[in-house]
Amino acid sequence: MLRHGERETWTTDEFGPFHTGAVGVLLDDGTVPRPVYFDASSGGGGQAVSQWTVYNGRPRQGPRAAALRAVCSCGWNGPEQRLDWEEIGDQDLQTAGAGAADICMRDWDEHTVDVERSAVPLPEAVTALLAQLEVEVEKLAKSSPLAAIRAARRLEVLAAQTAYWPARDARRDADFGQAAAALGLDEPGARAVLARLGHWSPYS
Repeated sequence: MLRHGERETWTTDEFGPFHTGAVGVLLDDGTVPRPVYFDASSGGGGQAVSQWTVYNGRPRQGPRAAALRAVCSCGWNGPEQRLDWEEIGDQDLQTAGAGAADICMRDWDEHTVDVERSAVPLPEAVTALLAQLEVEVEKLAKSSPLAAIRAARRLEVLAAQTAYWPARDARRDADFGQAAAALGLDEPGARAVLARLGHWSPYS
């Protein structure tokens, strides 16, 4: 999770929370604004929000955003998308800034593609088998959902069986920095994955 208030975020199936993306905000001085705190109407607390749309400079909203950019929980930042407030005028920022926000999402998509490319490559035969297996299970789900669930359960068992010794060998032969680069994760994430698959404590 990104270290900010509530906002819309994006993840991929493979990298999950280790590459959580969002639209980030920059002010005129190049700094990242604090989350905006909104009091609850009932008086029972409130909520910190850092969704880009609240940074419009209006009363009881956040300071005015000078630019948007894609950000990722791994520390990567995308290029700035400047906001022209003379053109925006009194328009709602969610509408006026939608184009810049869409560019940010595409930038983050390209970032995750780069992460995938930098990870250890899989042999074409394995990639093809995995793709075919996905297709066959999806076909099975249309005719027999319970059979598809059993197939998925068999895949879980197979994954646990086949990953046990590789996870232990990787722990012995590579440091967590190397494992993180190979898996497209950060070091704590790589440690957690290897520990889960190798059945050892991530704190050991």
